[in-house]
Amino acid sequence: MIKGFRDFILRGNVIDLAVAVIIGAAFSAITKSLVEDVITPLIAAIVGKPDFSALVFHLNGTPIKYGSFITAAINFLIIAFVIYFFLVLPVQKLLARLKGPEEAAAVTTKPCPECLSDIPLAAHRCRFCSQPVA
Repeated sequence: MIKGFRDFILRGNVIDLAVAVIIGAAFSAITKSLVEDVITPLIAAIVGKPDFSALVFHLNGTPIKYGSFITAAINFLIIAFVIYFFLVLPVQKLLARLKGPEEAAAVTTKPCPECLSDIPLAAHRCRFCSQPVA
């Protein structure tokens, strides 16, 4: 039983996952700081303070704070925007540049004129609808 646990812990997947969680937590702090200290003040300078937490309505004496939800949704969209345009898109461009031009994939099939199924180029008859193919 102990040997199985040792093998489980020492597998690469567990170590990789632990490293990913730690790096993710550290990156979360960077992203949060960028959004709260740079992006949100810029938006506030342009359109006013983007805080809707004061929006509340009362239902049978119970406050429903829908403004906090609106603020959280806007913050989520800002964070998603920042992550996509400052992290995902540049990394995709960098990886595409490092890969170089991809080789054109060789065409190995053609569409059947009758049923539009993909069939091999050398086929003389469609395997799906049995129609002769020129």
